[in-house]
Amino acid sequence: MNGLRISAAGMVTAVGLDAPSSCAALRARIDGFAETRFAGPGGEWLRGAAVPLPRQWIGEKRWAHLAAGALLEVLKQANNRRSVEVILCLPEEDRPGRPILDAESFLNRVHAILGLDYSLRSRLVAHGRPSGIVALSTARKALARDPNREIAILGVDSYLTGRTIQHYLSQQRLLTADNPEGFLPGEAAAAVLCRGAGPGMNVGGIGLSREEAHFLNGQDENGFNLPLRGEGMAAAYKAALSEAGLGLHEIGVKIGDLIGETFWFKQSELASLRTQRERSEVHPIWPIAAALGNIGAAVVPVMLGWALAAVRKDYAHQKPLLIESSADDGACGVAIVGGLSA
Repeated sequence: MNGLRISAAGMVTAVGLDAPSSCAALRARIDGFAETRFAGPGGEWLRGAAVPLPRQWIGEKRWAHLAAGALLEVLKQANNRRSVEVILCLPEEDRPGRPILDAESFLNRVHAILGLDYSLRSRLVAHGRPSGIVALSTARKALARDPNREIAILGVDSYLTGRTIQHYLSQQRLLTADNPEGFLPGEAAAAVLCRGAGPGMNVGGIGLSREEAHFLNGQDENGFNLPLRGEGMAAAYKAALSEAGLGLHEIGVKIGDLIGETFWFKQSELASLRTQRERSEVHPIWPIAAALGNIGAAVVPVMLGWALAAVRKDYAHQKPLLIESSADDGACGVAIVGGLSA
């Protein structure tokens, strides 16, 4: 696949309020974990990765300020910010604690915070963590029709809301003293600017698939309990690598949204075993959750922004990077990135 490039990134995370500081902290393995205002089952304070905003905004207002910071950072680097189209990545509509009821109203709130005297065209992708990969596919199609346009993929999410915390505590999915298998809740917003031509990091391939033996397998309406074989993620690997004209042995680094539960590491490893056919060095894995916790729909733009920094500063060692993401319902997405176009 040709003609899709990432030219700029913006981030608001628990380890930095812009992309350069966030990427530097991620590279240095600095995490943003601290005690939250939420209590766990034994009365201990839950740990999480909250963004240090200047005021204690909550709900949609907090999400809007997170999104505004990330979006402004990429708009400043756009050729014509008035013509930028936004693809907004949000959590699944049925996820408990999601404060955004109407995406258009939410973006209007972001516009008001930024003081824009114009409205940005937008579309919505609400598939949780893999939303950014779906948005990349959408951007590719749009840029194939008009390579001169600019598209910002904006992801915002937070697991640090009361209803969300209670839901995942009841599901025994949060990391606590009694549950070492859980994940740490986080929050973030991130954006990347996509172009069809000009300078930027090349996106070589995109793969989308679905895992039948997903995390909720046996807990949903189907009631089946299928063994995890990693076939869904492996299919996404193969599709992205085929588009990029690469084998898995040629990948230098994997960046994943591995949120902490064993299931996701098994899925990633099984996908690699089902895909790789030639011997190579072990791929280093850069897990976003190790520093930021589970940041949901913001994770793919964060991974793309970190990959852009790694390519520009050459600590990816001039090899392609594989970005992978998956959701509880089995949605799997992979993007192959690397190399700079002038």
